[in-house]
Amino acid sequence: MKFGAHTSIAGGVFNALKRGASIGCEVIQLFVKNNMQWFSRRYSRAEINKYFENSKKYKFFSIFGHTGYLINIAAPDCDTREKSIRSLQLEIELADSISLPFLVLHPGAHLGQGEEKGIQQAVNALNVVFKSTKNSRVKIAIECTAGQGTCLGYKLEHIAEIFFGVDDAKRLAVCLDTAHLFQAGYDITAPQGWENVIKKLDDHVGINNLLAIHLNDSKTPFGSRVDRHSGIGKGKMGLKTFKHIVNDPRLNELPGCLETPKSPDLQEDIENLKILRSLVDKRT
Repeated sequence: MKFGAHTSIAGGVFNALKRGASIGCEVIQLFVKNNMQWFSRRYSRAEINKYFENSKKYKFFSIFGHTGYLINIAAPDCDTREKSIRSLQLEIELADSISLPFLVLHPGAHLGQGEEKGIQQAVNALNVVFKSTKNSRVKIAIECTAGQGTCLGYKLEHIAEIFFGVDDAKRLAVCLDTAHLFQAGYDITAPQGWENVIKKLDDHVGINNLLAIHLNDSKTPFGSRVDRHSGIGKGKMGLKTFKHIVNDPRLNELPGCLETPKSPDLQEDIENLKILRSLVDKRT
């Protein structure tokens, strides 16, 4: 597994790469715009050039994006849903302009209309987005969730239903989050529990569609359905959980990305990356 962290784009998207390089990241996850705003301007040619200069300079194994938190493709027909579709279209355009291979996306919250209807809304929204960006190479990696509130994605079956519902499944992929799996009721603290998750994922959508892992410990208990992240080994999951995950040979060429709490000096990221690397069996 190649290790890295989500890094800030403050001051320009190109700065995320500089920050990641400064703490020894092999992979970078970033927002393509302010994650708490619906829309933004396109990048200037100067920003794009600076981004590619930094990309060439620092030579990361992988750089990918995460969509903004306002986007809810599972919402009922309303202004929020329309804005979500247009915002996702914009983010794909921004990702294309800096050659990101995929964007991680939460499948959304049904907001009381029920899971079945919410999944169908998500499918319909993705169909609209994929049709309007048909020339894009950017994939959408659906992320599993803790299932807080009415959020979809706390069951791997939800992701499978979206996969098999869209018109162009080649534009879809999967991102697993260790804390979300634990919070949703998948006991991955033992090797067999992790194996069960990977087997279920493979049975439903194919492990070849897994493009990234979010490596987060959980601040909340098993099955809590409450999404709170903690530093590696400092939460309810423990270091042993991460040892069998980072040593899974099927994940050798996948990015493993931290989304753990951090201060401005990124010291926590440095420490968490050190811990993850210490767990890797050098014999493999």
